[in-house]
Amino acid sequence: MAAIRTFYLSRILDTPLYSEIGLKLGRIKDVLVDVGAVRPRVVAIRVHTAKGPVLLDYAKFRVEKEKGRYSLVCSEPVPFVHDETCCILLRRTMMDKQIVDIDGRKVERVNDLRLAVLEDGTFLVAVDVGMEGLLRRLGVARPVGRLLRPFHIAVPNHLILWDEVQTVDAGNAGLRLSSRASSIGRLHPSDVADIIDSLDRNAQIAVFASLDQEKAADVLEELEPETQATLLSNLPLEHAADLLEAMPSDEVADILDGLNDEKAEALLNEMEDEASDEVRELMEYEDGTVGSVMSKDYFAFNEYQTVEDVFETLRRIRPESDSIYYLYILDNAGVLIATVSLRDLIVSDPLTRLSAVMNEKVQSVLDTDRIEAIVEIIDKYNLLAVPVVDDQKKLSGVVIINDVVYGLMRARRRR
Repeated sequence: MAAIRTFYLSRILDTPLYSEIGLKLGRIKDVLVDVGAVRPRVVAIRVHTAKGPVLLDYAKFRVEKEKGRYSLVCSEPVPFVHDETCCILLRRTMMDKQIVDIDGRKVERVNDLRLAVLEDGTFLVAVDVGMEGLLRRLGVARPVGRLLRPFHIAVPNHLILWDEVQTVDAGNAGLRLSSRASSIGRLHPSDVADIIDSLDRNAQIAVFASLDQEKAADVLEELEPETQATLLSNLPLEHAADLLEAMPSDEVADILDGLNDEKAEALLNEMEDEASDEVRELMEYEDGTVGSVMSKDYFAFNEYQTVEDVFETLRRIRPESDSIYYLYILDNAGVLIATVSLRDLIVSDPLTRLSAVMNEKVQSVLDTDRIEAIVEIIDKYNLLAVPVVDDQKKLSGVVIINDVVYGLMRARRRR
């Protein structure tokens, strides 16, 4: 009888379980794994007996293989009591479920699971997401392999090490999200958004709920409109409003345009007044106008303030980099009179007044202009951001080049 080093879960599921003397004890239905340890360790076997399902201590089991067939032998059927906070049933929790391949930044479906038999126990080591795993489950992997061999074609095999996997659709095992959510959290928001967009509804909600608020707000911006609507509809109203407050107002306006009027109004009412008012203002603009795509996130000062005043403000607020491509100088009536670049501030003495370093040749667009006007100015003057003013020349917002590149030439879709 061959010594077993590794085996697939599908090879033992639904097979008979025998005692040392050859008595049939029942059929193997699942494997219980302790995922609270450094490596997920098999601790019990779920067996269907004549009296119903029971969990038996895996310490009394050994794996055997004879004539290509795997089997488990139980030396003593000892009942096992498990800790539900750190143990999962592999078949019920993992098989056919969606997972995130952290290394590949994509969603896969579990076709099989690979376990390794070591001196100190049996451990879950890899997830099989390849075609070979699916064929193995169906019991036709070997016949298909033999059929393809004369053509020098191999059945695709794809194993992902457990350490590179984040479970996202684990039924009752919310544990998987809390214990390994940091893996997804380390990815770029765009990668996380791609992953969430690929999941089913329940998995989308579970993964999104595992993110901290800052990352969740960044990811929400990158999601497809349908996914945004799904998530916001399933989050507590207060939590959803908090996320929207952490986002640029123009992005929030776009998202709310994709919701029904009742839900959008409820979220606006839950948001802080200042943030809500900015979003409402943007939603009033006609589709295709500059005002419909501008951001209210900008920094304005007066000409009598100093360079040091500016840096103190920026250090305190710690703004996103794209909101400070340029700083704007307003008069007492809020009229835009000049701009200042970060470069000019950095090379100036801290006590220098802004009037000495500001640029009064301001290129701006009206909030009622068509979006195409932004492209013309950016192209002609090589700008990173364009200030937006109303018909009285008061600063209303700003459009940054990033937004133009990623779709602001399209008119905002409104209901």
